[in-house]
Amino acid sequence: MQLSEQEVIRREKLATLREKGINPYPADLFPLDHTSADIKTNFEEGKKVVIAGRLMSRRIQGKASFAELQDSKGKIQVYFNRDEICTDEDKSKYNDVYKKLLDIGDFIGIQGELFKTQVGEMTVMVKDFELLSKSIRPLPLPKTDKEGNTYDGFTDPEHRYRQRYADLAVNPKVKEIFVKRTKLFSAMRNFFNEAGYFEVETPILQSIPGGAAARPFITHHNALDIPLYLRIANELYLKRLIVGGFDGVYEFSKNFRNEGMDRTHNPEFTAMEIYVAYKDYNWMMDFTEKLLEHCAMAVNGTTEATFGKHQVDFKAPYKRVTMTDAIIEFTGFDITGKSEAELFEAAKSMGIEVDKTMGKGKLIDEIFGEKCEGNYIQPTFITDYPKEMSPLCKTHRENPELTERFELMVCGKEIANAYSELNDPIDQRERFEEQLRLAEKGDDEATEFIDQDFLRALEYGMPPTSGLGIGMDRLVMFLTNNQSIQEVLFFPQMKPEKKQVELTEEEKAVYQLLKDDQNHDMNLIKEKSGLSNKKWDKALKSLRKHKMIDVFKEGNDMKISVA
Repeated sequence: MQLSEQEVIRREKLATLREKGINPYPADLFPLDHTSADIKTNFEEGKKVVIAGRLMSRRIQGKASFAELQDSKGKIQVYFNRDEICTDEDKSKYNDVYKKLLDIGDFIGIQGELFKTQVGEMTVMVKDFELLSKSIRPLPLPKTDKEGNTYDGFTDPEHRYRQRYADLAVNPKVKEIFVKRTKLFSAMRNFFNEAGYFEVETPILQSIPGGAAARPFITHHNALDIPLYLRIANELYLKRLIVGGFDGVYEFSKNFRNEGMDRTHNPEFTAMEIYVAYKDYNWMMDFTEKLLEHCAMAVNGTTEATFGKHQVDFKAPYKRVTMTDAIIEFTGFDITGKSEAELFEAAKSMGIEVDKTMGKGKLIDEIFGEKCEGNYIQPTFITDYPKEMSPLCKTHRENPELTERFELMVCGKEIANAYSELNDPIDQRERFEEQLRLAEKGDDEATEFIDQDFLRALEYGMPPTSGLGIGMDRLVMFLTNNQSIQEVLFFPQMKPEKKQVELTEEEKAVYQLLKDDQNHDMNLIKEKSGLSNKKWDKALKSLRKHKMIDVFKEGNDMKISVA
């Protein structure tokens, strides 16, 4: 393992600490009794405190030093004075341990007294300190010059998501996102509990992936010698519990879909699903409005949230538009009573990509997705979906071509999906069989399985029920103004980390030029590099070998770019 100069120095300090009989990783409990927030909220001059945290900065001036300590609640200034810490003749704890062997990033425990500096800053006068954990890798802290300009911040998303621990340590605003995420879950859970609904857990490993149309992850159970699937949804298990006699159940579930990754999709994500007996989708719309208004207030203290260039208000009530009316409004085309062939031609005439595997439901979904959903910025319920789009949903009581379903759209994205749940076992079986036919036809979003046990459960009888599913990660995005799902997941899925490559100075120079220069003309880059033909060829050969650059022809010109 290649170590940087700083890493080598820190390891040498580690060895010196041990030689002095100081354990750099002690096992003892440290009896802290305050946090930085406690001190600031209940400040008392002269009060004794015991705090702990990470050393984030320090300004050493001979026998005195101001430093900054960061704990789970924020930062507090601390003041080290040699004579306060070393009250006898031996000054080595300050002169050697503090000044020479501690580093930025180390965890230390402090016993001290509170005071205010001449400029009024709340500060801890250090009476004694203890090393709790030695940091042997420097934190990627931003640097500030004499003019106050900040640079070299830890801002590259690739590094931040892969090293979330460092991201949280040096970018305090990132932590605020995850504090709000937890507040959202707590607010939603409290809302359900106060309504009398019951939180449950259902299987993650399932013999049949059901409750949604998605490609599953497949694994194998050795003892039973059967394939198992990571769940794509928990819907069918929650409905079994309604059959069993629960009036209302909900679950925050980790779901897994073996599909593409982008700014709004991660293969592992969190959904909340709730099912309430003796309710319908009209009741669920009212319930959803109140729920999201409550959650927005709990997270941000207001029903309003900024998302990109939009200001969204989660205050109830929300506008309600049928899918048929939405498509008429934005395309002029009425889907009512149209055949699959008519829908196919209509979609094609609108410039929508279609193929022969698409059934009526998929065609309507594509038309709505391409032409309508992006227009709904404020929370809007899109209701009454065509039957072909909703195999688990009850037929509309007034129009047999439709179902009693709604999706909640915000900023052109769906964040909630709800039904009057289908509880007719014969109708449900026919819908499943139709899904099988679509899958055989080539529709990769149609389910390939019939859950016979779920059908058996329905045959015992399920009361009228309404269900709601909310994509929790996407809702967090809206409430924290983040455009990427990776920002609201502690540890998003990443491509395998590229092995670090040791480059020569010439290779580094060429690679940096390519990163900085938008003009990828090979001759121009070569000229800017100032390298001889031999060194240029050698650098290019090495960078291509490590798959760091692409060389390609564009017309008559040779081009070069970062891979």
